[in-house]
Amino acid sequence: MELVVDRLTKQYKNKIAVDRISFRFQEGVYGLLGANGAGKTTLMRMLCGILTPTGGEVSFDGMDVNTEEYRGCLGYLPQDFGYYPNFTGWDFLLYMAALKGIGKKQAVRKTKELLEMVSLTDMAGKKIKTYSGGMKQRLGIAQALLNDPKIIILDEPTAGLDPKERVRFRNLIGELGKDSIVILSTHIVSDIEHIADMILMMKDGQLIFQGAREEITDDLEAFYLENFEDENSK
Repeated sequence: MELVVDRLTKQYKNKIAVDRISFRFQEGVYGLLGANGAGKTTLMRMLCGILTPTGGEVSFDGMDVNTEEYRGCLGYLPQDFGYYPNFTGWDFLLYMAALKGIGKKQAVRKTKELLEMVSLTDMAGKKIKTYSGGMKQRLGIAQALLNDPKIIILDEPTAGLDPKERVRFRNLIGELGKDSIVILSTHIVSDIEHIADMILMMKDGQLIFQGAREEITDDLEAFYLENFEDENSK
């Protein structure tokens, strides 16, 4: 299982948002760190086939990013997760399963399984507009997992969560990384410090560091601040 990113580039008029990034992803959790504006979301959206790159390629086991086959392997939780406030959690997941082409029997089984996994079984019959921010994020990860994806892309998934929710979310991500490629974008170092197998750091559209967590002998936050100075506070 390998997701290959080859010289991926995105340019908007005079700004290069992503600048010739190359990397090979295999099973595990990849923490993508960078200040706001570093290019993380643009990179994520190209990996999902939502944005067309200016140059370079993305493929997964030989499948091009623009194919249905690739999209069938993908689970995505965007930074601004859209939901239908008057849907219940249960109905929302069944609706998303239908959009992904999942059969009714399988959708019901998977919805039940995922609601339990993200600890929302007791809230399944409640309208989403009554959910806390943490509950909505957990519902978001559930919808991303409906199709048993091999590639899971999460853009700032813990934004707005309280400390208890963060721990719960990190534990869930750590489990998912055992059988899938999980790419988690954040500017919060603690979100990935204990679960990421690989650390990637972006600055001005470029990867300025890529390596195993063990390669960073110092405290990860100190290492990050060293590379970004005060940019993480933007």
